[in-house]
Amino acid sequence: MKYVVKFFSEIAIKSTPVRRRFVDKLASNARAVLVELDPQVVVRRHWDKLEIESEADESLQRQIVDALQHMSGITYILEVQSHPLPDLAGIIEKVMPVYAERLAGKSFAVRCKRSGQHSFSSLDVEREVGAALLRQTEAAGVNLSQPEVTVDLEISKKSLYVVAERYRGIGGYPVGSLDPVVSLISGGFDSPVASYLTMKRGMRTHFLFFNLGGRDHEVGVKEVALYLWQKYGCNQRVLFISVPFEEVVAELLGQIEDSHMGVILKRMMLRVAERIADQLEVDALVTGECVAQVSSQTLRNLSVIDQVTSKLVLRPLIATDKEDIVRMASQIGTQEFAANMPEYCGVISVNPTTRAKLGRVEAQEQRFDMSILDRAIANATQTRIDRLAEQDLERSEVEVLTVPLSGATIIDIRHPDEEQLAPLRVHEEVLKIPFFELHSKAATLAADQTYMLYCGKGVMSRLHASHLIDSTNLTVKVYAPRTL
Repeated sequence: MKYVVKFFSEIAIKSTPVRRRFVDKLASNARAVLVELDPQVVVRRHWDKLEIESEADESLQRQIVDALQHMSGITYILEVQSHPLPDLAGIIEKVMPVYAERLAGKSFAVRCKRSGQHSFSSLDVEREVGAALLRQTEAAGVNLSQPEVTVDLEISKKSLYVVAERYRGIGGYPVGSLDPVVSLISGGFDSPVASYLTMKRGMRTHFLFFNLGGRDHEVGVKEVALYLWQKYGCNQRVLFISVPFEEVVAELLGQIEDSHMGVILKRMMLRVAERIADQLEVDALVTGECVAQVSSQTLRNLSVIDQVTSKLVLRPLIATDKEDIVRMASQIGTQEFAANMPEYCGVISVNPTTRAKLGRVEAQEQRFDMSILDRAIANATQTRIDRLAEQDLERSEVEVLTVPLSGATIIDIRHPDEEQLAPLRVHEEVLKIPFFELHSKAATLAADQTYMLYCGKGVMSRLHASHLIDSTNLTVKVYAPRTL
């Protein structure tokens, strides 16, 4: 199968050196992702497009298209049949087998995009092909304004591309083409969407989590960070940083006035985030804050919070309605995580201020033992996101098997979208429990049964197997079949 990948429109208007850099990065990202699906995949870089060829089976072709649809920097993916450019009669001959059956009983229009010098115009192609299709198929007629089927053709110099399918990409710039950022992620609706938007805009995004108490919450946030990276991160090397913040919360509760705890907690987070960003040589921080969504997010409070850091603080959702954020979370696949995320609200003010004054905040902070922040940073863990499971495996011994055990029940914990793309086919019983529901449903699983967790790459299954072993009496292993 052959695909033509169309770049995001803003890439095309860049200067020649910048455009070349962006296109090179997109080609590199495509190779890095697609080679895991098809080691023989071919990615060719051109000035105005990428060409991708794969001889993989139909199931893998669907996964290739899905991967490209979630790769930033791409506006369209065209599934094409390519031919050396023939004359007009030859073009008709190439189009007929692709579109004849689709046109039965339907209106259509022919659209041709052409670049290069030819003896005919795009309009000539549209007229001749349209007339032939009208004569030789059972099409209902031509409708140029609202066709039921669009016959899609592209002519580039000496090549003809008959577009069999057109898929929409997410746009944006290739991940890694712009400077990196550190995103403060909590696992709710907002911060994962904010992280997605920075990734989509081309920024390599590290994930920074402040643990206010509880391993369940940390595991949940790891899940969503790992999902975002696997779905949209294009295998870029990024870190998941977890900072223990329980002692910070305890100090706030003991030393800070109730009305100012929310604002000062955010200032403490930015202090730590700035120092970690300095270690990573990163210039910008990202949060999921939105004006007036909660008391600490009034313009006055955000201004007071930001004055604690010299870093640029990006807030992609700053003027976005909550309903729109939830809708975007649903579109990118993180809504289920937020709905199932354990909540740890270590600091809840009874009467929080909405108009904090910097002088009063700084006076309150004089009571705070800042050495606690030093300890939090010293005890922070930094893990490459593709190695998150290995960190948890140090706590629990997880057996990984390449073949199912007789009598065991396999639990397919993949996201439903991923499971539909590549259904698991084995002889053993298979339960479908998405990983974001696994721990809430663990109590319903029989204690005398052996369970084998399965996910596509084996990372998520190891992470959850480790957690289930530690938190339940279940017998849990990992099923990780070898890929050919």
